[in-house]
Amino acid sequence: MPVLSATGNTVYTHPVAKVMISIPDKLLERLDDHVREAGETRSGFLRRLAEREIERGEAKRRRHIEELMDKIGTIDLGGEATRMIREDRESR
Repeated sequence: MPVLSATGNTVYTHPVAKVMISIPDKLLERLDDHVREAGETRSGFLRRLAEREIERGEAKRRRHIEELMDKIGTIDLGGEATRMIREDRESR
């Protein structure tokens, strides 16, 4: 169930954690200017940024694993192991 915060009109859905971070004053000023111009909240911007960076890291790890799997696929392991690995990867 959404909850209206006591400090404004921000609506939170459970569970939402509040965190305290340290950030240089000048960077915070730039951040606040940016979100004000974009018409969004500081929290919303930082949440989007965190999600994007985490997704980017996950995609990079997936690509790396696929590259390793492709290298494994070029090694002759008697055929059966390679076939099983490829079938497993392609089933996802």
